[in-house]
Amino acid sequence: MAPVLIASLPRSLATCVRYGQGKSKICWSLSSRPVGALGIRYKSTPAAASLVNENAAVDTASQDDKDKDPLDLTFCDYRNAFKSKTNSELLRAMLVFHLCSIQPLVDNNAKLMKLGQKVLGKRLFAALMKATFYGHFVAGEDQIKIQPTLERLRSFGVKSILDYSVEEDISSEDAEEREMESCLPSSEREEEKGGCESKAEGSNAMERYTPQRKFADRRQQVSGARTYFYVNEAQCEKNMETFINCIDAVSDATHGTGFAAIKMTALGRPQLLMQLSEVIARTRQYFQQVTGKTGPIIHSDVNTDVFEKRFREENILTDNQAVKKWLDNMTYDKKGLIHLFSWSGLIDTNILLGDLFRVPNLNSGQMEPLISALTREEEEMFKNMMRRLHTIFQYARERDVRVMVDAEQTYFQPAISRLTLEMMKKYNQEKAIVFNTYQCYLKETFNNLSLDLEQAYRQNFYFGAKLVRGAYMEQERARAEELGYEDPINPSFDATTNMYHQCLEESLRRIKMNKNVGDSHKIAIMVASHNEDTVRYTVNKMAEFGIHPLDRVICFGQLLGMCDHISLPLGQAGYSVYKYVPYGPVNEVLPYLSRRATENSSILVKLQKEKSLLLQEMWRRIKKGHFVYHPKGNYIPVGAHAQAYK
Repeated sequence: MAPVLIASLPRSLATCVRYGQGKSKICWSLSSRPVGALGIRYKSTPAAASLVNENAAVDTASQDDKDKDPLDLTFCDYRNAFKSKTNSELLRAMLVFHLCSIQPLVDNNAKLMKLGQKVLGKRLFAALMKATFYGHFVAGEDQIKIQPTLERLRSFGVKSILDYSVEEDISSEDAEEREMESCLPSSEREEEKGGCESKAEGSNAMERYTPQRKFADRRQQVSGARTYFYVNEAQCEKNMETFINCIDAVSDATHGTGFAAIKMTALGRPQLLMQLSEVIARTRQYFQQVTGKTGPIIHSDVNTDVFEKRFREENILTDNQAVKKWLDNMTYDKKGLIHLFSWSGLIDTNILLGDLFRVPNLNSGQMEPLISALTREEEEMFKNMMRRLHTIFQYARERDVRVMVDAEQTYFQPAISRLTLEMMKKYNQEKAIVFNTYQCYLKETFNNLSLDLEQAYRQNFYFGAKLVRGAYMEQERARAEELGYEDPINPSFDATTNMYHQCLEESLRRIKMNKNVGDSHKIAIMVASHNEDTVRYTVNKMAEFGIHPLDRVICFGQLLGMCDHISLPLGQAGYSVYKYVPYGPVNEVLPYLSRRATENSSILVKLQKEKSLLLQEMWRRIKKGHFVYHPKGNYIPVGAHAQAYK
């Protein structure tokens, strides 16, 4: 049926056929002029019909639009999508995507790569990888060799997030041992070595924050994220230096438009993040116990008087120096409480965790800790982690580089988010340097994002966020079922999509509110998604809320080597878009390449479309006689200075 339909089309239409899930979908490529100079060209497509009003156009014209291309929101414009690639790069991409669609090859990719190293030797194996997977997904071996890739991306309107993607390749057994050793408090380590399972106090909800040997290898069932395992403090120092070097590379190579990415578990003992996450959960329980309110503290409309009244009812002396000091240290403003504790003390390297997290016991009136007792060594380790974070963010601010703090598992994430927000409050006073990551497959993400936006507003600091779907779904669900706490993941793909859209709309609403009072840059959001519908939705919502690409408050992000048919047209149309650019020596980034192969195999429908577009562009060049093609772009990314490219 499809060939008959295609043959009946007028010659003025170019077609792109996408095959997936046994169905064929047709994308129309109209040779019409854009409605505006930086207009969005709507083309009829079944995939976009529910999101795109085909008879409407988004008017985003500006004085710089003469240098921009119209945006095809069906993402079927193969010529613009791949005009940054040479012919050999097109062929390599088609080969790599074809290999990613061979399931037995993907399932055994790690074993095959190790076998290839042994049979071919490291040098010949490296050459083979550079001609295939490494060349497609990785920019180069070091800060010098990645320059051509970064320059090419920039010349086609795309900026970069740099990530040094070297990973240690260790066995599952070694990973388990490292994780259990680093996540158990010192008081429990000997028990665990003796064969005891880790113990959890309280309800199943608190069991989430205890280490479990069955889930100790955090790489299991995860294809989209890198995992760090704690070795010692010296290794954390090396990781910090790696992040610092990455910031240097961003600053030197991206002309002030790039990001660096970090993971907090690389910078300290995971046990401390797990214990801090439990403290946050117990703080919420204590607030509910005292006030009877179940909602978030910042939205509770509660002040210190409520606590004083309850303490008097329980015969706790509020003029007791310890209790009085605790009440005085609450964080609040005219609207009421923001935090139960002065969380800024959390990132103060002179304050002990054991001293910070103490509350009046409602029965005895005595101050008691919410965190299990830490040894002097563990307190010192936490100070070291805070020092490393301060070093990274302070250096990033000096080099004018933004830093993405990646999201991790839910038993670490409350601590990671709280620390990141406190670092925002300190380092985001003039612009957004520190960015947090929000995983929209989690049921609580919209509430968490709303609370963090409210805190940034009430405490007057710049807010930066990256919105992602999430990387740990199967692992999180299995762990929740095993330990008996509520599944933290949304029930369906559609529920996650709705959560993503909710988070995006709330961010856009606040951006518009700020823009109306002349303060439009207080919030910066990255839409990190390979999903066409999500990108379309964002573009349409930007127009609906009156947010122009040149406002530089919304940007898009995709991985290098994936979804070029989304990234490149966005950049060439004047939107702020980034590629997540990994780099590192060939034989040391194999775990990263293994994950990319697995991730691509899991999105076969998207892969089929990109393969189809690659083939059409290759065929177009052959018909035009472009047997040798040298890409040359003259686009300037949003936010970049034109003189930097002269």
